[in-house]
Amino acid sequence: MKRAIGLSLFLVAAGSGSAQAYTCSISADPLAFGQYDPITGAQVDGASEVSVSCSLLGLVSLLVSYEISLDPGTGGSYHPRALSSATDTLDYNLYVDTARTEIWGDGTDDTATVTDSYTLGVLTVTRYYPVYGRVFADQNVAAGVYDDTITATVEF
Repeated sequence: MKRAIGLSLFLVAAGSGSAQAYTCSISADPLAFGQYDPITGAQVDGASEVSVSCSLLGLVSLLVSYEISLDPGTGGSYHPRALSSATDTLDYNLYVDTARTEIWGDGTDDTATVTDSYTLGVLTVTRYYPVYGRVFADQNVAAGVYDDTITATVEF
């Protein structure tokens, strides 16, 4: 008997920065893992992206730099993160690399952040950063809809 499990991950965005000659904003697309089948127990991978847009405040050109971090989600841990339903949790994680070896977090607890810097001209620049997700194999959970909310933050 196949049990359908719908998985979704909501990435929300927040920005912070001190008084700068530029401003940045962050946005994130939801990550949809699709369905997880506990009978076969196969892992499920998914991908999404976070984007950062930066604009100058009255200058012609300036070097901008920022760091993007992801919080541990509603489960409160990076090792692993947890998608939850009404009664069960499903372990997963988010990564900065396609091999899914570097956990995307806040730089603590063996997690990585994403940093970038570039010369910004008079036009707004938007850069895109992939988020790679994996629901781990061999988890026996009940059918249902599992989700989590992650906050993505850009510090500039």
